[in-house]
Amino acid sequence: MKVTVWDTYVTKKDGSVMHFDIVAPEEVKDTTIIYGYGKEYLKTKGQEGQPLTSKECRRCHVREIQPQWEADIKKQGYFIIEMENCN
Repeated sequence: MKVTVWDTYVTKKDGSVMHFDIVAPEEVKDTTIIYGYGKEYLKTKGQEGQPLTSKECRRCHVREIQPQWEADIKKQGYFIIEMENCN
């Protein structure tokens, strides 16, 4: 299975910047869905309501799925790779 990686930078409520990747099946091209995945994730981090648009989230590249991503993608449609300031 191929997936698309969406490079995402969101300004947190404290002013620092969260960097994470949203990984979704390649066929999911509707940015409304991708941004929805990001907003779901932000809720889990206490950052609901923070802007997440094309300014914060951009399609980066397509790659083969990693085995550790597969369960989350099958369950919820996406996987998050936490990069920086995601605590």
